[in-house]
Amino acid sequence: MPGTKTIAAMLKLLKKAYPGADCSLDHRNPFELLAATILSAQCTDERVNLVTPALFKKYPGPAEMAKAPVKDLELLVHSTGFYKNKALSLKEASAAITNNFGGKVPRSMDELLTLRGVARKTANVVLGSAYGIAAGVVVDTHVKRVAFRLGLTKETDPAKIERDLMRLIPKAGWIWFAHSLVLHGRAVCGARKPLCGACPLNKLCPKNGVTAP
Repeated sequence: MPGTKTIAAMLKLLKKAYPGADCSLDHRNPFELLAATILSAQCTDERVNLVTPALFKKYPGPAEMAKAPVKDLELLVHSTGFYKNKALSLKEASAAITNNFGGKVPRSMDELLTLRGVARKTANVVLGSAYGIAAGVVVDTHVKRVAFRLGLTKETDPAKIERDLMRLIPKAGWIWFAHSLVLHGRAVCGARKPLCGACPLNKLCPKNGVTAP
């Protein structure tokens, strides 16, 4: 694991490269972010952002979405993949929000995890980007890959990766840090051909698992 000084240097370079790193899922409120994040599983944010305008126009809130026919939701979210499970998750999560939480998306990890289709990643996205609550670190495929390559974790399980990152990264930076790794993973540290020569972290990175030049 990198030492405190190395991690501080990494954070400084990431901050310089991605000063405004934020959630790339389009949303106007916590409910829209929750729904969009559920749809983002095994799907690009770009694709989700193409789908959600029509979805939210027809079903703007949890009360409306809870009453939506599952088949209609399936049709609206079909292009995001795994559409049957996602449609059911949207409907049941919306019903739970309406019936159990007064129509408001919960503001705690434990409550969010009671919703269908919500695991820690989704809950962290909602808490961090909708409410500004740093309950943990979002671990998606980009964060998982980049954190491993940087030597911030040796784990492969997202929950264990998150624990490592929570221990190494100051809590005040948890929300921004995850977004910065996502952007870095997309722009520079790609899965197949990482652009190591163009990487601002090149001199600090052990390049774990990187075989490309």
